[in-house]
Amino acid sequence: MQSARLKYIFDPLCGWCYASALALEALSEAYPDLLELMPSGLFSDAGARVMTPEWAHHAWSNDQRIEAMTGQPFSAAYQRNILQGPGTRFDSGAMNRALTAIHALDPLLEPLVLRRLQWARYVDGLDTSNAMVVAAECARQVAGLDAIELAGRLEHDAELALQATARINATRDLMRRAGVNGVPVLLLQGGEGEYIVSGAALYGDGAELVSGIARLLAAPSPARAR
Repeated sequence: MQSARLKYIFDPLCGWCYASALALEALSEAYPDLLELMPSGLFSDAGARVMTPEWAHHAWSNDQRIEAMTGQPFSAAYQRNILQGPGTRFDSGAMNRALTAIHALDPLLEPLVLRRLQWARYVDGLDTSNAMVVAAECARQVAGLDAIELAGRLEHDAELALQATARINATRDLMRRAGVNGVPVLLLQGGEGEYIVSGAALYGDGAELVSGIARLLAAPSPARAR
């Protein structure tokens, strides 16, 4: 398939996107030059909120389903510090800006940083809605990155904010055109065809997904499907 692209649509705070972390890791290793991360902004700006007991209960119910289905861990520290933390924000804005900054530095680093941020939240129990926490985790993953400087950019750099918003708007335009709503979603685009991958196909170890993508890339033009 000529001019193929793999477009992974996600939100850093989406538990089901965390569920697809192993599949994304496999894709990033198998097809680093084809893969493009596309943040949807689902839980930023108007989608952000303060953590309430009701939302925490909803999140934890989903988290337990994800852990049972995929083995992805959700720690007691996450439950205590994030879900039960008073006044905790549920806001992916700082992560969207950080991932945009990392993308500009090197797109190949972006999946690694996303994985680090997800692990920091769901296992280490760190508040990844906080810009300083996000910057520190990015600096742990990317050699030479200054956490304090990045934290300042996440909070005050208007140009970075505009770039992050532009990425989100481009993702939302793509979702409308492709007729998809939730995340995570993987779109394989190339030639005259487009193949949409969602649901259980993204929640395994990635081996089957990578094999399926390889077959589609070898085909002349994939049929549009879900």
